[in-house]
Amino acid sequence: MKPITKKALLAGVAMSVVVSLAAVGVHYSQENRVMAAEKEASTSKQLAHMVYFTCANEADTKQLVANCKKYLGEHPGTVYFSVGTLNPDLKREVNVTDFSVALNLVFKDRAAQDVYQESPRHQEFISSSKSLWNKVRVYDSDIQ
Repeated sequence: MKPITKKALLAGVAMSVVVSLAAVGVHYSQENRVMAAEKEASTSKQLAHMVYFTCANEADTKQLVANCKKYLGEHPGTVYFSVGTLNPDLKREVNVTDFSVALNLVFKDRAAQDVYQESPRHQEFISSSKSLWNKVRVYDSDIQ
């Protein structure tokens, strides 16, 4: 067997160090990508926008539902859209029944909801529909 020279030993150690550092670097890089993705996900929560309208009469209620469908569905960044009327058969103590129309929207994030608020269709909905309601309540919340 041939004796190992100092040069060969140092080359072997250097190679081991390079391989180890590369492995650590790959792990560190993957860990950073995972942490960045988790941070992005935690800062871009979906946002629920629930609006409850009280109308004076049945005709206004029907028109408001139609206007919600016409102006408020299919905005960019909308994950969920629905509109409906109070279910009069549900009369438990905890049921709130002083509304006519419920509008439910979920946006992919706060930025999408901000764009929606300023959009021409949303502004047109407000101007063409505000005479149809006596009262409006808005509940915005982050979705966990």
